[in-house]
Amino acid sequence: MEKASKTALVVVADGSESLETVTIVNVLRRAGIKVTLAALGNSPVTGTRGIALMPDTHYDIVASQNFDLIVLPGGENGARALGAHAPLIEKLRQQRLAHRWIGAICAAPAFALAPHGLLDGKQATCYPAFRDSLLHYVDLPVVSDGHTVTGQGPASALAFSLQLVEKLCGDGPRREVAQAMLAA
Repeated sequence: MEKASKTALVVVADGSESLETVTIVNVLRRAGIKVTLAALGNSPVTGTRGIALMPDTHYDIVASQNFDLIVLPGGENGARALGAHAPLIEKLRQQRLAHRWIGAICAAPAFALAPHGLLDGKQATCYPAFRDSLLHYVDLPVVSDGHTVTGQGPASALAFSLQLVEKLCGDGPRREVAQAMLAA
């Protein structure tokens, strides 16, 4: 596959959902997207189920850079930490205003995006237990509205990640990645 010139930032904190994080980074990199995995806190990050996630860098080091896509994995504790980080929320506001892509899955739409108005006027999904946090909840594994893609949880992480590939790179690269993973 020809390498894309697209960039993505995946931000994690202690308690981020490990399965979602690894799936997102893996699928985006398979599509040739330059992915930066950044930690809000110390490294390695302790993801869900005690799985250590080894970020590429600390968020503060890349905070001033622009990315085609910023993605927030779920995991309730991780999503709450992401939502409480004011510089990240400001970065997401800038991302939205610039009509660049935002992705959030599981608890992240409910705890990192919705409380800060980043889903206002948008249909979105999240982990069903947190559905009351979203104004326009849609009970689907993956929902795209404008430049925002949301997913329900670990079981939808592959479909969510493939949707991100399609939004950044087009349907052809999405199909190529899906076929190579036997997901087509």
